[in-house]
Amino acid sequence: MPRYRLTLEYDGRGFVGWQRQDSGLGVQQALEEAVRGFSGEVVTVHGAGRTDSGVHALAQVAHMDLAKEWATDTIRDALNAYLKETPASVLGVAVTSVDFHARFSAVERSYRYRIVNRRAPLTMDAGLAWWVPARLDAVAMADAATVLLGTHDFTSFRASVCQAKSPVKTLDELTVQTSGNEIHVVARARSFLHHQVRNIVGSLAWVGDGKWTRGHLKDALAAKDRCAGGPTAPAAGLYLTGVRYGETTEI
Repeated sequence: MPRYRLTLEYDGRGFVGWQRQDSGLGVQQALEEAVRGFSGEVVTVHGAGRTDSGVHALAQVAHMDLAKEWATDTIRDALNAYLKETPASVLGVAVTSVDFHARFSAVERSYRYRIVNRRAPLTMDAGLAWWVPARLDAVAMADAATVLLGTHDFTSFRASVCQAKSPVKTLDELTVQTSGNEIHVVARARSFLHHQVRNIVGSLAWVGDGKWTRGHLKDALAAKDRCAGGPTAPAAGLYLTGVRYGETTEI
């Protein structure tokens, strides 16, 4: 039974998140229905990251097993034909080893958060970024972000419903970059807690508008209490940008 690795992108506005749910269409469900449509097989598609409702992906990775061997281009094109009514696209398909797991084999995940920092409301980017009309100090945000680098107990930036066994995670990268009127927060780690990136971004935004200092962020981290952390940034600005497996990064 061959195992196939998928790389896909999707607009999170059209889904209730990655996972199949009763409340609406999940990316996982859309893919599984597309597989059944072209192959007749009922499969489970496993994803590298369980993105929330409204969160986007530029390079989500998934895997599935099929009883029949198919040309990878055929799988890609057939899936996209069945996904054409959804805001999702399969970018590539590859045959992989039977011990590959999209979630558990991943050694690093990368996210980017988009803030559009301008007075005018969003039109083209509505639902694709977080609009912050108040002027943010990106330099102060970048300086404060270094406090969170490395291995820490991130309870203060963890959703109350997070199911991770431990709040300890290692942030390999947390940078704040500017491009015109946009501020991008880039985060890399082996894995993340539920809402960790969005809670960090919300806290950095407080630093940017002067409500907090670098010291406040450091104190919030040390408190190990979600009530000590900043707000949760909206889902609209968050993108899963890549998943790395050994020496290979899916893009």
